[in-house]
Amino acid sequence: MINRNSNIFITGHKGLVGSSILNLLKEKGFKKLIVVDKKKLNLLNTNKVNNFIKTKKIDVIINCAARVGGILANSTYPISFLYENIHMQNNLLFAANKNKIKRFIFLGSSCIYPREAQTPITENKLLTGKLEKTNEAYALGKIIGIKLSEYLFYQNHLDIVCLMPTNVYGINDNYDNFSSHVIPGMITKFIDAKKKNKKYVELLGTGKPLREFLFSDDLANAIYCILKLSKKKILKVTNGEFPILNVGTGINISVKNLARIIKSQINFKGNLKFNSKFPDGTMRKNLNSNKIKRLGWKPTINLKRGIKIILDQN
Repeated sequence: MINRNSNIFITGHKGLVGSSILNLLKEKGFKKLIVVDKKKLNLLNTNKVNNFIKTKKIDVIINCAARVGGILANSTYPISFLYENIHMQNNLLFAANKNKIKRFIFLGSSCIYPREAQTPITENKLLTGKLEKTNEAYALGKIIGIKLSEYLFYQNHLDIVCLMPTNVYGINDNYDNFSSHVIPGMITKFIDAKKKNKKYVELLGTGKPLREFLFSDDLANAIYCILKLSKKKILKVTNGEFPILNVGTGINISVKNLARIIKSQINFKGNLKFNSKFPDGTMRKNLNSNKIKRLGWKPTINLKRGIKIILDQN
């Protein structure tokens, strides 16, 4: 059984999700949380990853490490997004299999689903249509990780659970103008515009797409929920099939209305402009998260509160 004395390896522990789950497990009294700086352990190095898992006698891997970014970064560097994510995942999954760890929690993304999937999207829509072009490389990398997890689950009986979170935001986010996701990107632009007394903020796209946002601490609680449960209980909600579980709030908001919320909370007095020359991405991709909710998880932080928490930290 997984317990507070299990050796739990959290990859990407300095990132948005990794830092949230690390803090939560510390609060819950887990005593053997294992983290390592990427300068000391390059997850792209197969031999070093395997030796690390073996030497540290890892029981559980929570894989929060990934090459991530917004539409601009994805569109500019698709090779890196595809290669790095596949290679990191492969190394961790094969090392987990070789060393017979007790559970592997794999984090995917809502972008794995087809661009035109009917919403709210259920887990069985995976690989039923074409992907959104603006993040295709990242999505393909994650899909390959999911399918490898599935094969290891069935062929080698490795205990793996794949969580598919919607758009995640939180305190320890990436605020770089080029590589950030939508919420931190907007926050950076509005704060900068307020400081410089700009007359307007220009945002990319039309503002029409609908998005579902999940605070990183809520995702951490979803991971903790899965960590506590037996394989039998998890498989009960998936009818014995390989567990892929969506994690979302079920609440949609347009990018334009999101911008209005952030504008208001930052108290920027200028105007909003949308540059329709840039792509919108998928117009709608909210998730059906009924399965993980049946396991006892639910989100607790709404969008306005979540944005306020972030701004209070800055």
